[in-house]
Amino acid sequence: MQRPKYLNQLINSQWNGFPKIITGIRRCGKSFLLKEIFFNYLVSSGTMPGSIIILDLDDAKNSKYRNPQALNSLILELTKDKTKKFYIFLDEIQRVYTIINPELTNGQIILAKNDDTEVISFVDVILGLSHEKNIDLYATGSNSKMLSSDIVTEFRDKATEIHMAPLSFKEYYEYEKTKSEKNPEKQEIFYEYMHHGGMPLAVLKNEDEKENYLKNLFSTTYLKDIIERKKLRKTESLDELCTILADCTGELLNAEKIANTFQSKKHVKIDKDTVTSYISAFLDAFIITEVKRYDLKGRNYINSTRKYYFCDTGLRNARLDFMYSDEGHLLETIVYNELIYNGYNVNVGSFDSVEKNEDGKSIRKSYEIDFMATKGNKKIYLQIADDISNSETKKREIRPFILMNDQIKKVIVINRPINERIDENGFTIVGVVDFLLNLERM
Repeated sequence: MQRPKYLNQLINSQWNGFPKIITGIRRCGKSFLLKEIFFNYLVSSGTMPGSIIILDLDDAKNSKYRNPQALNSLILELTKDKTKKFYIFLDEIQRVYTIINPELTNGQIILAKNDDTEVISFVDVILGLSHEKNIDLYATGSNSKMLSSDIVTEFRDKATEIHMAPLSFKEYYEYEKTKSEKNPEKQEIFYEYMHHGGMPLAVLKNEDEKENYLKNLFSTTYLKDIIERKKLRKTESLDELCTILADCTGELLNAEKIANTFQSKKHVKIDKDTVTSYISAFLDAFIITEVKRYDLKGRNYINSTRKYYFCDTGLRNARLDFMYSDEGHLLETIVYNELIYNGYNVNVGSFDSVEKNEDGKSIRKSYEIDFMATKGNKKIYLQIADDISNSETKKREIRPFILMNDQIKKVIVINRPINERIDENGFTIVGVVDFLLNLERM
């Protein structure tokens, strides 16, 4: 299973003077990218295997190198021949513990507490080694300490972040097409992806195994990481809130609305600050993504509500025991994730329009465009629909496009296998599979 986008990012960032920090949700393939895909690329390109130093810090035999000073000394020793260049792969870097600077402890190794300031951590080791001219350093991590979205901030913009996601639909489609002898239909592949998503290890399993694997990821991995990192006590509330976010995927939400939903469904009161803290934890772990509303006419962000999408539809469905199928919101999730994968900045478009009601009185109505996707100078408005064969449904979907009346490209993505066409208004109508597979030319 190849990951060409991320491999190219690694290739293009070689010897750029910065350490490469590979982040992303757990089990999305960070270690495999580095130790298999990138390693094989380097060797096939002429790099001697002996010039690639791989250190698995979760291996018990390497436990002594979880001491940051010991790790630093080891790498400097292995790369002391300054006439040679070395690639350093540090896997599970979060296993390196943080210590109080030994200069302040008479040389003793003492684990640092959260409020200690004079400390040595894996960040210091990575930044220090990256100054060595004969070292090109790469690091991955697999728990909340490394998964935090603010990890690169710790490096003070002195690192190159390569952020990985689960398999995009295009990656998943290419893999399924390659492995299958029956040449399955595109739409069939899409529906499987919609249901089980693109977590790499899940893709390799049969249906029953996929569902159990995805369900267990939350309890044994994701929630455990968040609880440890945030030192949370109300673990049941965290779990329930995750389920509510899954149930409300694609809906406009704020902390107050979520708190009210929590109380009505679970009959337990939870305050807005706690909701905000928990959502922040899910965002930091890359489980969900926050999409802001943008006033298309006022040209400013609307902070009252926003939408949340899971990074993977399989994970989202796992939170609902694969018993709740809302294809509209799943469709939105897949389109959103594919846009992000292809480098777009995405917001929910919103605007007000003054219109006449049945009595001839002027009223203000609010309209929404599912996504406003921007990439450089390129901008697209998108409406996502299950079907527009009904004239009333189509009228409702295109109404915001007509009211905007600007020169920005407008696309309606529908959950049907239809060929791309331009309607009488000049809007593009395309089936979701063709849209996802041909997004680069949209």
